[in-house]
Amino acid sequence: MTPTVAVGPTQPNFATEAVEAGGGRVARADGPADALVWVDHRKIDGLRGVLARTGPRWVQLPMAGVERVHQAGLFGAAALWTSAKGAYAEPVAEHALMLALSGLRVLPSRIRATSWGRPEGVSLYDAEVVVLGAGGITDELLRLLAPWRVRATVVRRRPDPVAAAAATVGLDRLDDVLPPALVVFLALALTPETRHVIAAPQLAAMSPSAWLVNVARGAHVDTAALVAALDGGTIGGAALDVTDPEPLPDGHPLWNRANCIVTPHTADTQDMVEPLLARRITNNVRLFAAGKTLEGVVDVHHGY
Repeated sequence: MTPTVAVGPTQPNFATEAVEAGGGRVARADGPADALVWVDHRKIDGLRGVLARTGPRWVQLPMAGVERVHQAGLFGAAALWTSAKGAYAEPVAEHALMLALSGLRVLPSRIRATSWGRPEGVSLYDAEVVVLGAGGITDELLRLLAPWRVRATVVRRRPDPVAAAAATVGLDRLDDVLPPALVVFLALALTPETRHVIAAPQLAAMSPSAWLVNVARGAHVDTAALVAALDGGTIGGAALDVTDPEPLPDGHPLWNRANCIVTPHTADTQDMVEPLLARRITNNVRLFAAGKTLEGVVDVHHGY
């Protein structure tokens, strides 16, 4: 079949061309359609009305994290939802590794230095790391970390094994696996269960030399507890692409901590995202037309 695929709230060329490349017929988001491709993660509030007008059987979302859609109660409006989870794994994992190495090698102070300074820095080789989450970002991050011979423990909701990890444990074991880790990476979905998954007890369990790297969602971390941990030397440092609140306001304590790196949610920029989202759209339109299982299917019960 040739599915009718509405694209909204705007119709950028990359999205319409991706639909056509997958064998779909592009439609406006103001009438009935077999499917809906939503391209603006900032305009979730406008999605409700479009869903009512189009009545799609399948909705493709442009972002990996779908907590706002879940909180809005929209998942009942279509039989099938897919997100971009896994689609942006390469640039986000690359950014996570860059943040970790920058922290361990004291890069922020080195960049600002105007005199020689004292020798310091820690190597990632043969280190213990912990990764929270077991999706596409984690898969790509573990692949990137392989040359450093790290021993990676993955923490996930269910302790099903992750092939490239040395160990996999459930969330209930998080505090047990934190102490030996040199780097703790956050790459998991935001759900009620994972909000403030890193708070004062978890920060206290980490090594005083450990770095926390967050490329997931700011609300995974209790910000006040993190500031206290940075100030008290409880952990070595934090490297954050996401914060709570976000954007991080001018004058916030995290901006002026020498052991904190903040990037403004740029692990994947629009220029990086568009070709990757286009690939996801094309593949899913083709699979939808063939009646096959789509990529990035959302677990609407758990919200990721």
